[in-house]
Amino acid sequence: MELGRSEVLQLAEEWDVKFVRMQFMDIMGKPKNVAIPVEQLPKALDGEIQFDGSSIEGFVRIEESDMNLVPDLSTFIRFPWKPKEGSVARLICDVYTPDGRPFTGCPRSQLKKIIAEADEMGYSMNAGPEAEFFLFHTDEEGKPTLYTHDQAGYFDMSPSDHGENARRDIVLTLIDMGFEVEASHHEVAPGQHEIDFKYDDALSTADKLATFRLVVRTVAQRHGLHATFMPKPVFGINGSGMHTHQSLFKGEDNVFYDPDSEYQLSKLAMNYIAGTLEHAPAFTAVTNPTVNSYKRLVPGYEAPVYIAWSQHNRSPLVRIPARRGLGTRVELRSPDPACNPYLAMAVMLKAGLDGIKRDLTPPEPEDRNIYAMTAAERQERNISSLPSNLGEALDALSGDQVILDALGEHIWNRFMEAKAIEWEKYNMAVHPWEVESYLAHY
Repeated sequence: MELGRSEVLQLAEEWDVKFVRMQFMDIMGKPKNVAIPVEQLPKALDGEIQFDGSSIEGFVRIEESDMNLVPDLSTFIRFPWKPKEGSVARLICDVYTPDGRPFTGCPRSQLKKIIAEADEMGYSMNAGPEAEFFLFHTDEEGKPTLYTHDQAGYFDMSPSDHGENARRDIVLTLIDMGFEVEASHHEVAPGQHEIDFKYDDALSTADKLATFRLVVRTVAQRHGLHATFMPKPVFGINGSGMHTHQSLFKGEDNVFYDPDSEYQLSKLAMNYIAGTLEHAPAFTAVTNPTVNSYKRLVPGYEAPVYIAWSQHNRSPLVRIPARRGLGTRVELRSPDPACNPYLAMAVMLKAGLDGIKRDLTPPEPEDRNIYAMTAAERQERNISSLPSNLGEALDALSGDQVILDALGEHIWNRFMEAKAIEWEKYNMAVHPWEVESYLAHY
């Protein structure tokens, strides 16, 4: 909904708003906010709220720390959970420098740049994510555990699904905040859930993902549960993914659809698929940004690790759902919900656009179950794999200029630096498996 300055101020009065959270996101994908009393809202709407950028990981040095928050008025909403008095509202913001320029380290502003690039080519991107998460119990001190009394499976109903009440309240809260929720269900693993909301343009979808994660965690906490978007919290069961459906439109027309071509996919769709496959090793560091992400990206748990595409089976990286017409889309199955949604959308879109610009052609679709193939069979069919760990993913990212450009120099420098430290710390740590396997034997 388009809102102007006067409409925001009027809504704040109607909703009896007492505080407004000026929300933004750091490079690592962590939500941040500056809370202001409602009396400061007119000043905030003029982009005059400042914060110390040197306190945010990956932003700026202390000698250049002043940053301004410029709100997107269309994102003004009221949180349904009420404090004792009044209510709390939210505005999603872009980060600007004091001289009025978009800050090059702001993930949301960087996504806008890639969206503008698509617009110059005549296209707009729609995206629809399927974000999975786990609901676990907390201990006596309120700290998260890995325990769940939920023994349900895919699409199960209560009484097996003990997280159903929490999931129902999450859905109702999302609807109250303007989401169009299309489906919610129990996933494959015990304690695992999925809630799908309707696709939207790339920027709105990234905003919604940021809000979605906040809502899921907040409502779960009110049920005495801990919600986590960690990709693989428990060994031996499925991890949490974020399959992302993507399409390009020109006006009201889906340019991926061509009823007269093979597979009813346009040449542009094939270009987009080819770009996605070519840049997948590099953008994996962004769509799967943690050490833990690669515990999910292993064969045997329905996570796609093989760089191929198909219309019929779910073992390749890219699947083309059966629907055609306006619903024609490309489903990328590798991302996980721990990613920074703005950067993930930016690199996915940039990869597909590069395929269009260079007129790339994908290989033939792979309709066999790749999981059942031997290594020799995969090699014979030129099916390669995604990086197997964060270190390999960072190496692939550093060698792909297209994806680096999608991040921008400031972000990719800070991202690479932080993730290299994360990978080094993980490699130096002694893990419980090592102690269990070696301590008594050597």
